[in-house]
Amino acid sequence: MTLQQLKYVTTIANIGSISEAAKRLFVSQPSLTKAIKELEKEMGITIFDRTNKGITVSKEGERFLGYARQVLEQAALLEEQYKSQSGGKKQFSVSTQHYSFAVNAFVELLKGAGIDQYDVSLRETQTYEIIDDVAHMKSEIGLLFYNDFNRPVLEKLIHTNELTFTELFTAHPHIFIGKNHPLANKDVVSMDELEEYPYISFEQGDHNSFYFSEEIFSTVVRPKHIRVRD
Repeated sequence: MTLQQLKYVTTIANIGSISEAAKRLFVSQPSLTKAIKELEKEMGITIFDRTNKGITVSKEGERFLGYARQVLEQAALLEEQYKSQSGGKKQFSVSTQHYSFAVNAFVELLKGAGIDQYDVSLRETQTYEIIDDVAHMKSEIGLLFYNDFNRPVLEKLIHTNELTFTELFTAHPHIFIGKNHPLANKDVVSMDELEEYPYISFEQGDHNSFYFSEEIFSTVVRPKHIRVRD
């Protein structure tokens, strides 16, 4: 049980709608629903009765909400008491595959946030762990590579964890090489021309399959293949 979950249930109870509460809390409806179900399972009670017409607070839910509101009030008092000492640090976490644009976007976010103190984290990690981090609220956002090959598998996993996927942009294959590289003067480079150079990919731990790969053309066999894990 977390303070965030308590805030979720009290907001839903006050508004009387999960979809409207999700908008107010700036979270997706599936994520909010999952958080409530996990709390109900942990507590062994049903907080909300669900019908075709919507939701209502159950009898045991009313009692639970009474305690939840007390806890949130005490937490608010505690935060207010020490806010001046801590500076009210903003917290934010992102889990991502190994992409430079994600790092750059994270830096620009901090620059534009207009806050002096913060406690943030950028986790470069494995594909499965990114989904798991967001599902268990370790990170607010996860950044993943989708293509036609891995889409069915990743969409199923995201759906199972009651998360949502939003496309940011479509990227086309490209390579980065130095100006003195033998291929630097070519307008187009073929896969055959790249074959003589080492190919580096990121290991995916227990979920080390083509579907969880961060790299395009993951099914192509390379004669010089280096797998790394950080």
